[in-house]
Amino acid sequence: MRNFEYARPETEAEAVELLGEHDGNTAVLAGGTDLLNLMKAELVAPQRVVDIKHVDSLHSVTADDDGVQIGSLVTLDEMQSEPLLAGYQSLQDVIRGVRSIQIRQMGTIGGDLCHMPNCWYFRNGNGLLGLEDGKSVVAGGDNRYHAILGNRGPAKFVSASRFAPAMMAWGAKVRVIGPKPHHEQWIDLDSFYRTPKTDRQGVTLLKPGQLLTHIRLPSASRLLSASYEVLELEGLDWPLAAASAMLNVVDGVVRNARVVMGHVAPTPWESREAAAAIIGRPVTEATAESAGEAAIAAATPLSENRYKVRVARTAVKRAILAAAESARPENRREV
Repeated sequence: MRNFEYARPETEAEAVELLGEHDGNTAVLAGGTDLLNLMKAELVAPQRVVDIKHVDSLHSVTADDDGVQIGSLVTLDEMQSEPLLAGYQSLQDVIRGVRSIQIRQMGTIGGDLCHMPNCWYFRNGNGLLGLEDGKSVVAGGDNRYHAILGNRGPAKFVSASRFAPAMMAWGAKVRVIGPKPHHEQWIDLDSFYRTPKTDRQGVTLLKPGQLLTHIRLPSASRLLSASYEVLELEGLDWPLAAASAMLNVVDGVVRNARVVMGHVAPTPWESREAAAAIIGRPVTEATAESAGEAAIAAATPLSENRYKVRVARTAVKRAILAAAESARPENRREV
């Protein structure tokens, strides 16, 4: 690990000022569950690490006029026990799937949303696009965990965030501040992620000197949701594929729906086709199956990950069925 400066701001304004110096060659330290690994491997080498854990405004969950606002430093354990988040079943499903006690206690929601890809080519120094001598080593190499959708360009990795699909299905927005102290904007989470075309681009819209501070979710009232992750083992592994569904069901018929898949593309992948397959119909095994088929109809698996097409289809089907099941009184969760 290379030498770096350490800074510990106590306000958002101080954090932005510190992040904007050194031409933006700085890094945010929140839970630290991934940044330290990246620095040890010298995949990132910031001149300054800005430890934001002492910025109080980033630690709270609050209700606003029509929803909930979550600070980026709220941990997964805190989210699970927070009464204001009890109605967001799809988020609670994801938390229960994180089996590492350390990650649940130390990992933050902001850290998860900004998590860099787990692609082993990236982690072994081949860059985001997995290049060697200018050519992709992913296409002809071990690509069993890589993208099956959105992979026609040079990026073949999958988005690592476990919470982004559920948050996108809810229509979340994220607050970004910087690089100037007075700069503040709310961005639809749908627009927050991008698929890089070069190794110099990131996986989100965040620019040097910017900081994600909060996530805002609309009210969960009268809406159903669920997430379903397919894990290879019962240990600490990441999902092979996942899906989150948000349903508005009236008189037994789906009036509106959003379905977002995770770990299948370089960004969280919304399937409007899956939503269209279920809207106007009741949720049954057959209609959920049809939605799953629609979700993967455009899949383009690589040489060793064709199995993920079936896994993703199952995740979509199970998420939709679980969301519908959550309406039953015996399945409602209380904190």
